[in-house]
Amino acid sequence: MIADILRRLTAPDPDPLPFDDARLALAALLVRIARSDDDYAEIEKDRIETLLAKRYGLSAQAATALRIEAEAMEAEAPDTVRFTRAIKDSVPYEAREKVVEAMWDIVLADGERDHEEDALLRLVAPMLGVNDRDSNLARQRVEAARK
Repeated sequence: MIADILRRLTAPDPDPLPFDDARLALAALLVRIARSDDDYAEIEKDRIETLLAKRYGLSAQAATALRIEAEAMEAEAPDTVRFTRAIKDSVPYEAREKVVEAMWDIVLADGERDHEEDALLRLVAPMLGVNDRDSNLARQRVEAARK
C-alpha cells in the first residue's frame, strides 16, 4: 500500500489521492514535522495520535496504527513538496488551515519551538495554500489552548 501511494506521489502529474491515502499522507506529514528536529519525542507521537483520532473519529488503537503506518511512509517518502501537493489536492481549502493548526500543535507539543520544526512548517504552510498570516493565527490558537 505504501509503495503504491509513494508511486502515485512521485508521478509527474498525480491524481488527487483517495480519502484513506490522503489521511495517510497527512499523518506522514505530521510525522515529518515532528522528526525534523531529530528528536521524535513520545509526547509528539501521542499528540499525533490524538490529532488523528479527533480529526478522523478513530479509536486509540486505530490512531496508533495510522501513526505507525505514517512513520513507515515518511521514512520512504520523497520530498515534502509531494506530500503537500497531495494534501492540497485532496483537502478542501477551508480545511487546510486546520491542517496547519495541527502541524503547529506538533511543533509545540514538546514545549519547545525548535528552529528546524519551525522552519519546515513555515515552508509547508504556503505550499498548502495557507498564507503566513493565517499560519500565525493558527499557531496563536494552539499556544492559547496550551495555557
